[in-house]
Amino acid sequence: MLQYKKIEIFTSEQARWEGRPLYDAVIQFVHDLKIAARCLVTRGIEGSYETGEIATGRLEVLSYNMPLQITIIAPAVEADKIISRVEVMVTDGIVAWEDLNVISHKTHGFLIPKATRVRDIMTRQPKKVSTETPLDEVARLLLSSTFTGVPVVDQENRPVGVISQGDLIYKAGLPVRLGLLAESDQQNVSLVLEKLAPKKAKEVMNQPAVTIEQDKLVTDAVNLMLKKQVKRLPVTDADGKLAGILSRLDVFHTILRECPDWRAFQKQQITVNLRFVSDIMRRDTMTVLPDTPIEEVIRLIDCNDIQRVSVVDNEGRFLGLISDRDLLGAFSNRTAGLWNYLMSRISSPGGERLGEDLRYKTAGEIMNTKIFTVQEDAPIDEAIRLMLDKAIKRLPVVDAQGKFKGMISRDALLRAGFIS
Repeated sequence: MLQYKKIEIFTSEQARWEGRPLYDAVIQFVHDLKIAARCLVTRGIEGSYETGEIATGRLEVLSYNMPLQITIIAPAVEADKIISRVEVMVTDGIVAWEDLNVISHKTHGFLIPKATRVRDIMTRQPKKVSTETPLDEVARLLLSSTFTGVPVVDQENRPVGVISQGDLIYKAGLPVRLGLLAESDQQNVSLVLEKLAPKKAKEVMNQPAVTIEQDKLVTDAVNLMLKKQVKRLPVTDADGKLAGILSRLDVFHTILRECPDWRAFQKQQITVNLRFVSDIMRRDTMTVLPDTPIEEVIRLIDCNDIQRVSVVDNEGRFLGLISDRDLLGAFSNRTAGLWNYLMSRISSPGGERLGEDLRYKTAGEIMNTKIFTVQEDAPIDEAIRLMLDKAIKRLPVVDAQGKFKGMISRDALLRAGFIS
């Protein structure tokens, strides 16, 4: 549910603010805030006032001071500034408000209402670390969380950098993704954390921190994410201190609550640019045949900085997916050999080889065939919903015949919603 407030003003046609009709002044005020709010002015057909005056539209006692109701629906985080202002503006009338649980807020042509601010959807009170925090503590924090990055702040709580999973892998020598490390046995976890401990957050953090002010538009934040190629933005208040964090998931959850029904547009044969999976999928993705040796698959994943490879048959039909998780899980009783291969990155990169029994396995033997896919003619919001529901970061795309066409990533989804 979206948390909104409904503000109602009960007044009359004769009410004024600074020489203007009150309803006109209130609407202009809300409009100038540039927030995701809607206003409605309703003129009554009859009513009465505290003075005893009766207003009516009947001809025999025609009144020129009909009752008016001004209704404002706005995100809860924006409501206080509206209420404090209209309390001053309404010198003749009643102001009331109530909490409102909104199940949907849609706006024609945009995935998110254009006036939505960062503060409306950011995660408040985020986890954080200091510049002096040892990396093993950073890793423990991320291992116990659903997120894979954390802001680094100075002594005044100002963001000075961000540590992501990639920073731990490429700058600190973390041998595997955090999700895989969390599933490993305690001995491997302890070994990795022990090697991370000597370094501090300030040594590997990505700096300076790419931040966004909480009053900025969400579209500005998304464009900044794409421009700087980051997955999350520390959010600052007016004093430059950490107020929250905005991640791609925050944006996607908001899109799902608020996006238009693109399937309905398609049925009505209305042309809308960049609204279907085929418009945004990445086509230059890695594929292998089922008989590809597993050592070649590992080399593809390692050398091309990717986490998964698609397996297709000779006709290009999608058969399954191989991720680094599949590689470890496939050798449950021989995982030591693969772990030694991965752990060698910390001490002597390139110095470890796979055991013979692992090297001659094929892609078809270990691929995961229980993979969710999406058709290329599906609406984008269908892909977003599937990726969020199933916690998928990349989604294979197929055509009507099941042939592999490409992949959708979270970055592609952001570009689809905000870049024209």
